[in-house]
Amino acid sequence: MSDDATDDLTDDTDDRSPLSAVTAHATLVYLTRAIVDDPDGVQVVVDDSRDGEITLRLTVAQGDMGRVIGKRGRVAQAIRQIVRAAATNDGVKVSVDIVD
Repeated sequence: MSDDATDDLTDDTDDRSPLSAVTAHATLVYLTRAIVDDPDGVQVVVDDSRDGEITLRLTVAQGDMGRVIGKRGRVAQAIRQIVRAAATNDGVKVSVDIVD
């Protein structure tokens, strides 16, 4: 293989796609489905933002919103911290937005 061909195969870390947060996405889905009463109502949408941070938008069934947020937002904060830690495995920065 020539040097030009190997240059095409190199991974560019600045070119991040929504697929680059696979571990963070899977972690968010797993944690949320474990907490809620209606696991089929969990939806996560991946958005790229301008500053290079990937945003995961979490939607749950209306009755499960309180479970995900928790008292004084403690459950939501814990979920965000765990997902951010999982994103380091992907090499990206991630934020979690809980959408009602």
